[in-house]
Amino acid sequence: MAETPTSLDGVTSLYRRFRPGRFVEMRGQEHVVRALQGAVEKDRIVHAYLFSGPRGTGKTTTARILAKALNCENPVAGDACNVCASCLAITRGTSLDVVELDAASNNSVDDIREIIAGAWTGTPGRWKVYIVDEVHMLTKAAEAAFLKTLEEPPPHVVFVLATTDPHKVVATIRSRTQHLEFRLLDAATLSSLLHDVRDAAGLGVDEASLDAAVRLGRGSARDALSALDQVAATGSVAAARPVFDAVLLSLGAGDSVGVLSALHQLHHDGWDPEQLGESLAGELRQCFLLLVAPDVADAMGEDRERLSTWGQGAGLAKTVRCLETIGRTLREMKSSPVPMMLLEVALVRLTKPELDREVAALEERLTKLERSVANGVTVPAPVVAPPARPIGAVQRTVSAPVVTPAAEVTPAPTAAPVATAPVAAGPVGFDEFQQRFAAKVVPRLSRSAQIFLASAALRSLDGQVVTFAVPSESLRSNAERIQSGLRGALEHEFQMNYQFQWLVDAAMDTGPAPAPAAPFATPPRPTATVEEEPMETFTPNDESASSLSMLLMNEVFPGAEEL
Repeated sequence: MAETPTSLDGVTSLYRRFRPGRFVEMRGQEHVVRALQGAVEKDRIVHAYLFSGPRGTGKTTTARILAKALNCENPVAGDACNVCASCLAITRGTSLDVVELDAASNNSVDDIREIIAGAWTGTPGRWKVYIVDEVHMLTKAAEAAFLKTLEEPPPHVVFVLATTDPHKVVATIRSRTQHLEFRLLDAATLSSLLHDVRDAAGLGVDEASLDAAVRLGRGSARDALSALDQVAATGSVAAARPVFDAVLLSLGAGDSVGVLSALHQLHHDGWDPEQLGESLAGELRQCFLLLVAPDVADAMGEDRERLSTWGQGAGLAKTVRCLETIGRTLREMKSSPVPMMLLEVALVRLTKPELDREVAALEERLTKLERSVANGVTVPAPVVAPPARPIGAVQRTVSAPVVTPAAEVTPAPTAAPVATAPVAAGPVGFDEFQQRFAAKVVPRLSRSAQIFLASAALRSLDGQVVTFAVPSESLRSNAERIQSGLRGALEHEFQMNYQFQWLVDAAMDTGPAPAPAAPFATPPRPTATVEEEPMETFTPNDESASSLSMLLMNEVFPGAEEL
């Protein structure tokens, strides 16, 4: 690759020394070269072109090559020879046939009027080419003044407008031009370019430094050549970009102390927190692409192997979580007074998934557990702390039994154990039924059911039909509310499904506060916990309220009389 001749003898910047001078030397923009070279060769030049694309992709360089090809004394297949007087003058920037204007600093109406006035003057060459860079920076008044001349320029004038933001160019200007879009260069094209430049310039740069320059270029030829220039000048890749080997190693191992130490070392070396965040996001993106779509990744050589190894060790879940977390942190850092703090917190959260309740963090923890199980590693059960007592709750304490010294204890006489026969399930006699009903069934009932049965009397047992008598029709109508719990308690005790019959016996309601019948006297509740049926609510009506209230009164205040 030959150097482009220039009048700036002292200039050593690689992107200027090795700027393409012909269409054939352009790389990565074949679609643009094909369109322009064919137009020159077939003499189908339009009066205005709009070149758009990212920075460093060759927009201004292509505009100069087009000017050379239009005015070349010895063109070859629509391309400039780059050796004639016209081509050399354009390369040196001394040609009267080419006028370059930076619209970012010359965007007023007067600047445009000067271009319009000069467009009608003659030049030595066949074509007069106006190159307007960053055309989207023109003011509205300048755009309005430029429109008429741009639509109908002099026959020997060609306008080439360049911009990185085509959407900011007004539609009236875009409609008067032929729009050609430039693209970022892929990693292979950039690598080939940098290898040729290194060999042509005689630079002592190793492959790792070239790969680093390719990554730093991010598809821009000019940025990649600038990075190569910096690497060649400093002799170190670390001087051109931060090295995250220690950071990535600590992230993979879950070492919070290690990751913070490595981050602060990079910050101590002079790297800005936002630069660190952007560079780390770039490395994590390459790890992600190498895991999902290796052909899409830009990493090459040793970097590709290093990042691929880290991604496989960390796993896709952790890699995605790291990339998303750093991406969110970068947005927050732009408005934070202490951006370094946000980056530190993000890295610590990445080393400790238990601090994060998001789905990605839970997935990472699950992946870690699955790998441990697959490798035969026993995962210890997490230590669960006992729940803290709520504020204001009474802490129940169980008092230890008082042990009396052996010398003071008088042993009670030991009675011989009485053998009890197992209770057989099935029909029983009325007397046994009545006894077990009062001793075992009633205590299992709810308090409302016990109060209700205190005013009732057990009359008979006919097979599986139990007959009760109540003193009033109102109580009989409310009997259905306790039948569910009563049936369950009977089934639990006798292992049989009983039916109920309720009779009204007005003779039972003789006193103002009748005492409950002996068979249904409520025995004391056992101290042990007894499995109970769900409590049913017994709501007496107005007619039964009087008798039930007297029952409750008599139970609470024995011997009391209503005044």
